[in-house]
Amino acid sequence: MEICQQILEKIKEYDTIIIHRHMKPDPDALGSQVGLKALLTHHFPEKTIKAVGFNEPTLTWMAEMDTVQDSDYQGALAIICDTANRPRIDDKRYEQAAFTIKIDHHPNDDIYGDLSWVDTSSSSASEMIALFAQENQLTLSSEAARLLYAGIVGDTGRFLYPSTSARTFRIASQLREIDFDFAGLSRQMDTMSFKIAKLQGYVYDHLEVDENGAARVLLTQDILKKYKVTDAETAAIVGAPGRIDTVKAWAIFVEQADGHFRVRMRSKITPINEIAKRHDGGGHPLASGANSYSLEENEQIYKELKEALQIHQG
Repeated sequence: MEICQQILEKIKEYDTIIIHRHMKPDPDALGSQVGLKALLTHHFPEKTIKAVGFNEPTLTWMAEMDTVQDSDYQGALAIICDTANRPRIDDKRYEQAAFTIKIDHHPNDDIYGDLSWVDTSSSSASEMIALFAQENQLTLSSEAARLLYAGIVGDTGRFLYPSTSARTFRIASQLREIDFDFAGLSRQMDTMSFKIAKLQGYVYDHLEVDENGAARVLLTQDILKKYKVTDAETAAIVGAPGRIDTVKAWAIFVEQADGHFRVRMRSKITPINEIAKRHDGGGHPLASGANSYSLEENEQIYKELKEALQIHQG
């Protein structure tokens, strides 16, 4: 694949490489970012390679970020993983780099970077990094394999989502052949804290579902405080409504400290990313995020979700 070769050639040109990903990271954001760092560090030990961004407390078991100075960006290569649009890039200092590369699997609505590799057929950015290594015949260390496998598992919902392809399984199988603590990783990804289990119970108790299978639940700041969970930790219950047979698409409205709402949207069949785009968001056809700035906008988003299901089922 020519683009993979082009990216490798650019990597070879720079002594300092700083790898970014999106804000509020999930396992794929970290898996692709730090998995790429582990891959490059293994093959280019003479280079300075760093991963930058906020340290998400719920995912420190995967990796922690490096300290990066402003001066590090001078003459450096910045690689941005798993980030569809520029406003979501964690740490805006990537703009100070000499050259930028975008590696992403979301729809390419915001074209940025001096070199861009966007593959919407990939289940995850982690799958793309594994493919990059394969195409360039770069061996993966056990740490790189662990991180990339975690990223793939995270973004495919343990291989349940439609984005899971035959290639996804092949790459996952190849990663599994590398020696890392697979059982420990699987336990970690399947474990939830007691407070998250109780929050999941709240979601099931308060989920509103209409006759077409459109569902919603509101998590206010008071609820987050009651269950002692952060906004980031609510990611653990995003898939919960989908386990109900009558639910076809759903939105979880999470109130933020400043009063606006982070909207986590999912669907089993009906595309919902256009709804997200209309409300300061975007994402995949069946997995998107948006922002709402009032209770009225929450109602509008839910109305659009219901209408999308009615049209699709009609």
